[in-house]
Amino acid sequence: MQPELLTSRSSQRLCRVIFPKSPISAWAQWQSLTTRLPKAGETVLGQKFFIGFGGKGANQCVQSARLGAKTSLICKVGNDSFGNDYVENLKKNGVSTAFVGQTTEAATGTASIIVNSEGQNVIVIVPGANLLLNSEDLKRASDVICKAKVVVCQLEISPAVSLEALKMARASGVKTLFNPAPALADLDPQFYTHSDVFCCNETENKSLKMPAILSDNHGISGPKHAEILTGIPVGNLEDAGKVGRMLLERGCKLVVVTLGAEGCVMISVEEPIPKHVPAGKVRAVDTTGAGDSFVGALAFYLAYYPKLPMEEMVRKCNCIASVPTSPSWPRKELARRCPSKE
Repeated sequence: MQPELLTSRSSQRLCRVIFPKSPISAWAQWQSLTTRLPKAGETVLGQKFFIGFGGKGANQCVQSARLGAKTSLICKVGNDSFGNDYVENLKKNGVSTAFVGQTTEAATGTASIIVNSEGQNVIVIVPGANLLLNSEDLKRASDVICKAKVVVCQLEISPAVSLEALKMARASGVKTLFNPAPALADLDPQFYTHSDVFCCNETENKSLKMPAILSDNHGISGPKHAEILTGIPVGNLEDAGKVGRMLLERGCKLVVVTLGAEGCVMISVEEPIPKHVPAGKVRAVDTTGAGDSFVGALAFYLAYYPKLPMEEMVRKCNCIASVPTSPSWPRKELARRCPSKE
């Protein structure tokens, strides 16, 4: 039998992955497909529209569950029709909703997404109920957090709550995976030291020390952001390696910088020479879920295959992350079918 993937932990760890809402976030998602992205003040004609479910934490959680993990989501949604539908969707995907709260104080978070014919997107998010997750909610979920194999956190809730979840997990010996998105200009230094794996994309690297301007990738963006943070904009593999080294200097143990179609660069305290792990070639249909798919897959491997070399985990995650950018979603067997080497 496979162990459960829960983000808590006890003397006998349950193989479970836990996603606290900025340890995990949930959003009702409106998506429009159009030939090209509109310019400021412009109206363009779209070809298709649909409503779905999103949020970085929830996406990552569902991906882990679809790969066969036992997962729990800690978050808040509104006591509204979108919130009700959201809870049902999580249940249909095999995600535990024991700690998904509903509130009348705010609406369910929303994300409006426009995708062009090349799979590029722009996104506007309204956090709503996500920002109401608090310390009391974490305390109620403390048993599941402290008995899991992996806890995954992001920044779509209050950063203080996300950091508290990481600290709770680390105090119990639970492995922590932190995805700093959307990126913050003044990220608390404790996030670096309380993350076993620090997984960010090139845009988030550029924004960790920048003024708060929301970008296409749920992060902070701007021409001078990377220079303020690292002195270098991430434009190539060498730049990504330099960013990784700087994050190690800030206290990270292992850094993975995802680079979209270029795969990713990984670096760790044990192996301080940056290593490029390329991604396979696919025809992108929509890149919206690729980053979340990568993080969800990484959480799965960390919990279920902890002895697998990190480079091998990352290679498999690259493979899995390419699936949501093409017409179909991954199935459980995908975790075993992804190639070990290019």
